[in-house]
Amino acid sequence: MANEQPKIQELTLEDVMGDRFGRYSKYIIQERALPDIRDGLKPVQRRILYAMNQDGNTYDKAFRKSAKSVGNVMGNFHPHGDSSIYEAMVRLSQDWKLREPLIEMHGNNGSMDGDPAAAMRYTEARLSKIAGEMLQDIDKQTVDMVLNFDDTEYEPTVLPARFPNLLVNGATGISAGYATEIPPHNLTEVIDAILFLMNHPKASLEDLMDFVKGPDFPTGGIIQGLSGIKQAYETGRGRIVVRSRTKIVPIKGNKSQIEVSEIPYEVNKAQLVKKMDEIRIMKKIEGIAEVRDESDRKGLSIVIELKRDVNAEGILTYLFKNTDLQITYNFNMVAIYHQRPEHVGLKTIVTAYLEHQRDVITRRTQFNLKKAADRQHIVQGLIKAMSILDQVIKTIRGSKDKKDAKQNLVTQFDFTEPQAEAIVTMQLYRLTNTDVTQLEKEATELADAIASYHKILAEPKELDKVLRKELKAVQKAYPTKRLTEIQDEIQELKVKTEVVIPQEDVVVMISHDGYIKRTSLRSYSASDADDNGLKDEDFPIYLAKNNTLDHLMMFTNLGHLIYRPVYEISDAKWKDTGEHISQTIGLADNERITWVFNFATLKETGKFLVATNDGYVKQTAFADYVPGRTYKTRASQFMKLKTDVSEVVTVKYLPSAPTGTLVLMTQHGYGLRYDLSEVPTIGAKAVGVKSMDLRDDLIVRASIANEQDLVALITQRGSFKKMKVADIPVTSRARRGVQVLRELKSNPHRIADYVLLDGTATGVALDVLTDRGKHHSILSDDHPVSARYSNGSFVVDTDTEGTPVTMQLHPVPLTV
Repeated sequence: MANEQPKIQELTLEDVMGDRFGRYSKYIIQERALPDIRDGLKPVQRRILYAMNQDGNTYDKAFRKSAKSVGNVMGNFHPHGDSSIYEAMVRLSQDWKLREPLIEMHGNNGSMDGDPAAAMRYTEARLSKIAGEMLQDIDKQTVDMVLNFDDTEYEPTVLPARFPNLLVNGATGISAGYATEIPPHNLTEVIDAILFLMNHPKASLEDLMDFVKGPDFPTGGIIQGLSGIKQAYETGRGRIVVRSRTKIVPIKGNKSQIEVSEIPYEVNKAQLVKKMDEIRIMKKIEGIAEVRDESDRKGLSIVIELKRDVNAEGILTYLFKNTDLQITYNFNMVAIYHQRPEHVGLKTIVTAYLEHQRDVITRRTQFNLKKAADRQHIVQGLIKAMSILDQVIKTIRGSKDKKDAKQNLVTQFDFTEPQAEAIVTMQLYRLTNTDVTQLEKEATELADAIASYHKILAEPKELDKVLRKELKAVQKAYPTKRLTEIQDEIQELKVKTEVVIPQEDVVVMISHDGYIKRTSLRSYSASDADDNGLKDEDFPIYLAKNNTLDHLMMFTNLGHLIYRPVYEISDAKWKDTGEHISQTIGLADNERITWVFNFATLKETGKFLVATNDGYVKQTAFADYVPGRTYKTRASQFMKLKTDVSEVVTVKYLPSAPTGTLVLMTQHGYGLRYDLSEVPTIGAKAVGVKSMDLRDDLIVRASIANEQDLVALITQRGSFKKMKVADIPVTSRARRGVQVLRELKSNPHRIADYVLLDGTATGVALDVLTDRGKHHSILSDDHPVSARYSNGSFVVDTDTEGTPVTMQLHPVPLTV
């Protein structure tokens, strides 16, 4: 006892966990989750088929309770839960999961809607006819047999597999560190490829793909992406798109409906219908009237009924993109090859299957040869016994017992032990002349058979001839047409905005303080226009009727452009404030939205004129301002500013062929006018060119004027003046310009803002905003046109109202 080693070992947790998990991983990889490359079966599937075959539960006999088969499998071969065995058994019977089901089942074996099968006590099952091909010749020592978990029975390590099941039925599974996803294929195509490879062992992947076009799903559908199939067949990994088979059918009342007859592999039909109906209910797109599942015994049918005069193609594209009506299928072809998991391509799978079949036929032939040779030996003994029948009978009759008779036959006539056994057990009726003839005939047949067996074992060509014949027999017995269509290219899905967004007119308002909202025409019409939800000191800088499919471009005084499609602006009642732009885009403290433009499309061909207060100007093509991907959270730059105090004073959109001249006015009362062609068209982030010789001055605004237009200006002292644009001579860019105000020695006038007026228009009202937030209205007709050196007349009492800051045309009330 003293010398006995201690039973407790001190080991680190890392070593113990590593060792145990390594063993567990090896077990689940090899013995549970991954299929064997030769027969395409996981252990549980192989055990189910073998147990049912052992039990005589084959296609040519009556169905038997599933529970009995599950019990046999669990008790003899697979010591795991009955539910996992039954689930595997049910999957083997589902014709929407397997291209060639290996089990036939009576009763509810689940559905494409994801319904579970009935309990195993209710269903009945048997092997399908093609499953018999998987087990063909298993009793002829064609595969290795090993003891089961309790060493009471033998089970096969692989099935003979007369057809290439791994490709035909595919496989799916997850183990430790490995997963597999092998799609089903067409039996006829795969056998054609195997036959071609037998004749051309050096065949390329392209050669094999002349036969195996791609997966052939039991649910049909359309595969897109030939390059993905080729990549998968080459490396074991690849990506394809699987699309439902659909058609758009016109129905009465100028309506149409989308009919779906096939859906992608392993898509839950009920969930798909539910998702499409949710899109209808949530009104994610307009135009779907009803979604119905009309599937019955005749086949699958989903109907999406559309409303009158809608874009059916656009709706179908949206459904392809946003539901499982189209899916991405990822190949991950992992199988157990030479006892280890490997990514395998098409040629590897076909080659491994060929190796297995040659091995099976060799072992079967060896078994048949031994059996035939043993029988030949017995037949030769019987024929010899017949030729000396009287002496044989005499010897047997003179013997004491069976053992003595056998010994005497061996001693006296040189029979072998097996021959002597056959002679003494022979029945008397076999002594007839007929039987002698039959024995001689059998001897000849056995000799021929043995010769052919030797030939098969000696010559690979003969073996291949047998294999070729058997494969063609399977191909002929189970003819099957391709169900899945293959298209070369993956179609890009571009959902048109008008399909997703209800097209309607709305009122859009953007305020001076940066609040933005869209309101339905109904809400706007039912409310007081002044009851807009803004603070008292805030006011709209943009108020217009837009369409939800329009595009808004908002320009700030610090050179940033904010883009929003109208449908993305938060929807609010007219009385609500709306959303502040800072909730999505950060602006500087002194930055504000100043100019807003609405466009029906982002493919305009015009240009933007941009001018800054420190004397820079440029034109930029509309295309340069088209928003990028990050427009929702970041403003883009439309003008690069030179200094911290620089500001943009003008943004104007000019159509393709603008007319007029560019007018610039400075705070100190200088005006410059020159042709627009002198302003170059340059990029969005450029500074531009020098617009005016400013010295210590700042530009107030830049405008495009016609010859008959008038300039209406307001000074910081509250003086208003109208003058002719023609009084400012047309010169060239970057000049000082001419004075438009008379300079005073004390408290001189400085231009706060100006607007251009149509010289022929009457009844024009102007709105002046002061630094105290006061609004002052001016009627243009009340003031005469003044000379260039005039300082105008006082209209705003700066002591009570504040200093004028901006002036604009009085906004016209919006009518909807």
